Amino acid sequence: MTGCLPKAPGILLCPRWMSNITLGSLTHKRVLKIAIPIVLANITIPLLGAVDTGVVGQLGTAAPIGAVGIGAIILTAIYWIFGFLRMGTTGLTSQARGAGDQAEVTALLMRVILSGAAAGLLIILMQWPILWAGFQISPASAEVESLARSYITIRIYSAPAAIVIFGITGWLIAQERTRAVLLLQLWMNGLNVSLDLWFVLGLDWGVSGVAFATFLAEWSGLALGLWLCRDGFLGGAWNNWSRIFDRARLKVMLWVNSDIMIRSVLLQAAFMSFLFMGAGLGDVTLAANQVLLQFLAITAYALDGFAFAAETLVGQALGAKARQSLRRAALMTSFWGLLIVVLLSLFFALAGPWLIDLMTKAPDVQAEARSYLIWIIAAPLIGIASWMLDGIFIGATRTRDMRTAMIMSSLVYVFAVWLLLPAFGNHGLWAALMVFNATRAVTLFMYYPRLEAQAQG
Repeated sequence: MTGCLPKAPGILLCPRWMSNITLGSLTHKRVLKIAIPIVLANITIPLLGAVDTGVVGQLGTAAPIGAVGIGAIILTAIYWIFGFLRMGTTGLTSQARGAGDQAEVTALLMRVILSGAAAGLLIILMQWPILWAGFQISPASAEVESLARSYITIRIYSAPAAIVIFGITGWLIAQERTRAVLLLQLWMNGLNVSLDLWFVLGLDWGVSGVAFATFLAEWSGLALGLWLCRDGFLGGAWNNWSRIFDRARLKVMLWVNSDIMIRSVLLQAAFMSFLFMGAGLGDVTLAANQVLLQFLAITAYALDGFAFAAETLVGQALGAKARQSLRRAALMTSFWGLLIVVLLSLFFALAGPWLIDLMTKAPDVQAEARSYLIWIIAAPLIGIASWMLDGIFIGATRTRDMRTAMIMSSLVYVFAVWLLLPAFGNHGLWAALMVFNATRAVTLFMYYPRLEAQAQG
């Protein structure tokens, strides 16, 4: 079957007959079927971190807790660089699926497996420079650094598995198989928790036990992920190397992923700078901001499912050149996202003080966090448009627009910090973060008409 051919980043040229391919019924039930398993899968992420910390906390000293924390942060930061494989794969695969190009769907699976494996092997080969750089950025005591090195030098050998899983997850989401993603997360995190308890508390392996638990969970997760993708290996398309390594399609994949990486680095830089500038306002303010950022994490976990649904449904509509279906997908997923953030804002307004007291027992931090709670109540309502537009643009692989919008938003954020922080302190810093999210929405919305025009059959 002849598939779509890449013209430029985010633009596919498809035979006109493909516009007649049905996308199925775009219903609220279908949106929820995609979104809810992702929300449930996200719940397991903070739970795993809590168990890791709690298990080593039973060893009775502070050093193992610090070592696991620093080691996990260093590896997560490295792996996060390759998170574009999840987003880029979802957009490209959903478009190929919408266009009815099953051969390209399979080729994308093979490309992401090979790319992720190569990236993981590179990380293993570069582990000593990574360790040196990591401890330069996050210096620690000799005991903590020694334990953290032991942790990293075990876990790093599952880097190929961890990064390939990014791509597999994106590929499954593009085909609306989010229950498979939930199964994958439950298996990996459940096995990790079980092995944590056995290796650390049962066998007394300490920090190394936590690392071995994650190592085994990630490799077993890769095996399960490949099994969940077994349909992609049926027929002969999976080893059609001329298609898999087709220069034009590889170039589009490179464009898409590099744009997403730049956008993600700028986004992460904004939030990291928020933390660093908050640290300059004192330890109590820093701690209060850290507590309140957990509310934003809850919001992001809840919205991910609907943003992922937008990626999938918008990508399929674009691949099929179905403009009305694209608009309907964007509106329906955004409706559910808006409903969620309204409920979250109400929840934070009513239960915020109680949640703050639950997360910290320091009275000065509790009082400081409460004084800035208004920003957390407003944050979901201000940020909903940018979160959902991210999903819509990823599904359409309009990644160049995303990159440009993020550059403009980052410049506005820098100006807002310069203007508001000296005058209003931490309130000014929170206001600048709100301006950043609002600007992300405005700049992306400026490009939205081009996105719909791209779907014109």
